[in-house]
Amino acid sequence: MKKSRFCLIVLSLLLICAMLFNLSGCSKISATDLMKDVTPRNVTIPTYSYSPNASVTDFAVRLFRSSQEDGENTLISPLSVLYALALTANGAEGETLKEMESVIGIDKEMLNFYLYDYLKNLPQDDKNKLSLANSIWFTDDERFTVNKDFLQTNADYYGADIYKAPFNSQTCKDINNWVNKKTDKMIPEILDKIPSEAVMYLVNALAFEGEWEEIYKKDQVKNGEFTKSDGETQETEFMYSTECFYLEDQNAKGFIKYYKNGKYAFVAMLPNENVSLENYVASLDGKALYGLLQNPQPNTVYAAIPKFETEYSTNMVSILSDMGMPRAFNDTLAQFQGLGTSTAGNIYIGRVLHKTFISVSEKGTKAGATTLIEMDDYAAPAEPKRVYLNRPFVYMLIDTQNKIPFFIGTMNDIKK
Repeated sequence: MKKSRFCLIVLSLLLICAMLFNLSGCSKISATDLMKDVTPRNVTIPTYSYSPNASVTDFAVRLFRSSQEDGENTLISPLSVLYALALTANGAEGETLKEMESVIGIDKEMLNFYLYDYLKNLPQDDKNKLSLANSIWFTDDERFTVNKDFLQTNADYYGADIYKAPFNSQTCKDINNWVNKKTDKMIPEILDKIPSEAVMYLVNALAFEGEWEEIYKKDQVKNGEFTKSDGETQETEFMYSTECFYLEDQNAKGFIKYYKNGKYAFVAMLPNENVSLENYVASLDGKALYGLLQNPQPNTVYAAIPKFETEYSTNMVSILSDMGMPRAFNDTLAQFQGLGTSTAGNIYIGRVLHKTFISVSEKGTKAGATTLIEMDDYAAPAEPKRVYLNRPFVYMLIDTQNKIPFFIGTMNDIKK
């Protein structure tokens, strides 16, 4: 039987710009891989006095709230954005660094250790795979000089591929080819051209593939109606199942649905009838969500998930600036001397491009018993719950060890 795949493809792309920086006379050569000159050093993880997981979830929720557009489908990967920002923070100084650390909620040193440890310990098997890849591309124009310590730090903690290139049309192709390869050809292109002011790209790509814990049989997939916020109804297929963990807060109810072997899970929250999706998202609190995911209620849940596929792209400059780090995007005030220098002007972040894709379908392999066995350790609930996602809802993917959302989205329109 063909394997079920719940696929998430995410790309975060940070474009670092220098004021008045014009490239000319670029030779048409492919990017040069510089990793042979930057050997990652061993990293020793210190003992944390507290877990950063709650702070990471809080950042995820704040980024999610700030990304919302009324009536539109939204899909972001806070983890992908976090990795891209972390790469950049290693070149930030002064007030620029302070603002970035404040928005992220974790200081640079701890963030490096945390993300290194997270990547190193990602659960992987032949049924589930969360892949993260990082790369740094900088121009070979003589007016830009990269800080070697910056490259070394990012090689140490993030295993970043490092390239030097003329930043011409061939370099644009090289970057797109890298993205295409790292996202399993789901995102074949992110750039159509490289602007003349560009001096460095920092790229993070994230891809997830997972098989449902239990296969959906034919009689579990039925036609139904999804009702949008404006009352319009849409015909679609719904996948019905019985789940084991129930979630509820003051404004919504939901469930957790596990993937094969229980290392990753799909989480859905359906706002109450009298609560709009926009108001629910606005009310979300990172610490409260983290606590909710840490303590799901063992309870039978009759669930229905619509089959859907959606993609999303945005430039996050205004979002991150409004969250509290405007200096990074200011061509005069930005402080990225730790990243490198340019004789043409001050270095600052020009664009933060974020692109995502997700597909949810019913097919899968035969289930293991991990989740059901865990249920046997708990007292039986008084009565089953029912959560049918037949109107706008919030959904996310989490790794079940850390309980943090590595992507989170809203579904307003099944047909988009």
